Parts: sequence; structure tokens; C-alpha cells
Amino acid sequence: MDATRTIDPGEAAHFGALAADWWDPKGSSAMLHRLNPVRLAYLRQQIDAAWGLDPTGRRPLLGKRALDVGCGAGLLSEPLARLGATVTAIDAAPENIAAAKAHAEGQGLAIDYRACGIEDLGAGKFDLIVSMEVVEHVADVAGFIAGLVGALADDGLLILSTPNRTPVSKLALITIGEGFGMVPKGTHDWTKFLTPEELSQLLVEAGLTVTDMMGLSFSPTRGFGPSNDLKLDYLLTARR
Repeated sequence: MDATRTIDPGEAAHFGALAADWWDPKGSSAMLHRLNPVRLAYLRQQIDAAWGLDPTGRRPLLGKRALDVGCGAGLLSEPLARLGATVTAIDAAPENIAAAKAHAEGQGLAIDYRACGIEDLGAGKFDLIVSMEVVEHVADVAGFIAGLVGALADDGLLILSTPNRTPVSKLALITIGEGFGMVPKGTHDWTKFLTPEELSQLLVEAGLTVTDMMGLSFSPTRGFGPSNDLKLDYLLTARR
């Protein structure tokens, strides 16, 4: 399989250029830092519900294999490791992987970071696969989804997040977000955003069932929060 089939070189270069700043909560990735707690809360809710786990447990992913696809510099990979998972994390930009490895080493975390696309991952199945704000940046969406599903264990969970293709997301993420410097210019291509219906259909065609979906809201004062409104951005969970 062509190793660049799902990787858009322009997207990889864009995010790779941000690597050195990724862990600065006030830098170019500030919005991701504000988004991460909501992501983690949703993830914890879904794994607890799916696998009947104790919601008060500190290491619920102990004994589980987790894959973070499009991991950037590891903002989600590190919490997954702290929750007990054996984590593999991949990204198309080698600069991001270098930054991720350096940061994890400083935290004393053993994470298998690899600069590659989902096609290059090789054999092995994962109990949990997460890919946050990535599917809208790939060159081949159907191929990307197929790669994720192919790496998922039989009882595994796939958790994705992505912006919805609506006037609200265009205004918030591009006109305001990029226009006022809250998000680096060129981060988003609104035409590549997927609606929940489109993404759900791709997952169903790949053999999964969508079991949950949650929207995201944003307030300049309160930051991101869970919402029933899917117009801005949404997270979803799917399984076989």
C-alpha cells in the first residue's frame, strides 16, 4: 500500500511547523490545551460505559493497548499512558514525533511514537483508537477510516472528533478563530469538514456501529464544554 495514501504533505508540513510550540498552553496550540479536558472526560465516560469499568479507578486502561492517530506532540497520548494504557502514537509530521518523544521522556512516560501514516502501522490490534481533529486533514478519508477500523480489536472502541461542516463552524473556526489569531492561519479547510451523517456512514460502511455522539460548545470565558448541539464540533464513539 502506498505509504502516503492518507497523508496530505501540505497538512503534515503545516502542523510540523508548529511542533516546537505544541506544549505551550499559551502558544499556537492553546485551543487544543483548552479542548483536552473535555476530550478526556468524554473518553473516560465512553471506556467506563463500554467495558463496565469503575469510574473512580485511576488506571482504567491498564492492560489495554491504545493508538493515538494524528497525535501531534502527544497532548492526548500522555494522558492515555497515565490512565494505564500501553500507547502507540503516530503522526505524519516527524517534527511532531520528535517533540512528543522529548516531552514524554521528560515526564518519564514510555510511549511508542512513530512518524508514519495509518497504512504503515503494520500488524497488531488496539483496544482503543483515538483520532482527534485529524480526519478533516487527510488525503483519503475512506482509506483513513478503513485503516483505523483495520487496526481495531474485536471488542475495541474508536473515538473520533472533528468539526462539522456548517456555517457555525466556518464562522467560529475560520473567520474568527484563524482571522483573530486564536488558531494558526491555514489550519482549516471548511470544504473538508465532515457532517456527522457523512462520518457515520463511512464508519458503517467500514463495519462499525456508531454508539454515541456528543457536540462541543465554546465560550470565550468558560472555554469548551459538552453540548447536545453538533453544529460546531463533535465527538463520536464507534465499535464493531
